[in-house]
Amino acid sequence: MKKIKFVTGGCRSGKSRHALELAEKFDANQKIFMATCVPFDEEMKQRVARHQKDRGKSWVTLEVPIDLAEAIIKNGTQGKVILVDCLTLWISNLLMREQEVSESEMNKSVNKLTRALELVQCPVILVSNEVGTGIVPENKIARQFRDIIGMANQKIASCADEVIWMVAGIPVTIK
Repeated sequence: MKKIKFVTGGCRSGKSRHALELAEKFDANQKIFMATCVPFDEEMKQRVARHQKDRGKSWVTLEVPIDLAEAIIKNGTQGKVILVDCLTLWISNLLMREQEVSESEMNKSVNKLTRALELVQCPVILVSNEVGTGIVPENKIARQFRDIIGMANQKIASCADEVIWMVAGIPVTIK
């Protein structure tokens, strides 16, 4: 049964852990982890290795820093579950790919993702940071990033069957 779940919350709120627990509950022939992180430094490489170890050998990991919608469509057949972690890094990758990315280009990428979620046959769990509850960032790119993540989170939440907000390790179902 197809089901789209969206897990959001602040940094270190337990989003990834909870999303993994949700994914493990699905009776799927194959569990696919779509990693959007591009580890540039040693600490991040260690963090990625720790997360891979936590998932165990029952997971197939695909590195998908940019072409997320395409990867979901390609891999989203019956008998699978997909966990995307995380949309925040995916948006960051899209922004950093070009010096100047228009809001309409980012909207197109997010809309492409929501269409993929409508078409996919298997359950998909998506993780994203809630970045709009803090202060207004001091520079243009940070404000653009916050605004785009906010827009993306709203669009994903609207097409999700279930939305969970993580607060201090506690899942709060908001949809």
